[in-house]
Amino acid sequence: MNPITVTLATATPGGGFPAYGDAFAGAVMTADPSITVTCQNTKGSLENVNLLAEGSVDLGLVAGETAMAALNSGKGITILTAMYATPGMFALRGDAPERSIEELLGKTIVWGAKSSGFVVLARQVMAGLGLDIERDFNPILLDKAGDGPAMVLDGRAAALWGGGAGWPGFAGVAKGEHGIRFLPPRAAECVQILNADPTLQPMSLPAVSYVGQEAAIPSVGTWSLVLARPGLEEEAGYRLAAALHAAREDIAKRLPQASETTGENTLAAASSAAMIHLGVRRFLRA
Repeated sequence: MNPITVTLATATPGGGFPAYGDAFAGAVMTADPSITVTCQNTKGSLENVNLLAEGSVDLGLVAGETAMAALNSGKGITILTAMYATPGMFALRGDAPERSIEELLGKTIVWGAKSSGFVVLARQVMAGLGLDIERDFNPILLDKAGDGPAMVLDGRAAALWGGGAGWPGFAGVAKGEHGIRFLPPRAAECVQILNADPTLQPMSLPAVSYVGQEAAIPSVGTWSLVLARPGLEEEAGYRLAAALHAAREDIAKRLPQASETTGENTLAAASSAAMIHLGVRRFLRA
């Protein structure tokens, strides 16, 4: 087979997207050595969409509403695969006193890297509660996602916003001497948020996603996706989909939440099959 080389845009160092990108690249290249995947750090979802639209990268990791907007933009961006579900919630030190979102009002919150999908998700979720991340909290927007956990651990911030299993930000808080406690929207708040924004979905953080987290945690969130640039060759999409299918066990070993990177979830995450890259659709027979 002819060799294929693709560039994958991730995000700032220390966050979940670079960790996923490394797992994706390693698993794909192991499954099909004729494919080379080169990861490129970026500022996150918003920049990745622009790079894809320009054709500056072949693939990009994009979260939630940002991904849906890109797919509906008419620019020819398509889905290569679903990454994983991202139920949004706050992480606090285990000894923190706050037990509700109301108790976080006016306090310092690390929302994520400035152009990341986590910030977009935070704005959606808080808006559903009639709140604004800048007006109602003291916000920290990071240059590097990896800087967030230390701010919670040393008391500079009351909480870190994020989501999903195995996310490095939450893992960093969980490693602290006080452990980690999660604060999602309450059940009634989830209903309020979903009624306000139908692009969000009910999701749960699986049990034992982090040290000390024994039960699943219900919340709301979105799918993060690997998107393909306009004009990515059909054969490239087909072979990447085939490699990902062959690498299902390998990618999950490299990164536990990547166990959700499946063809079934790709079909579930797309509101129509037309959003999925033609080569992937051919592989999935969709």
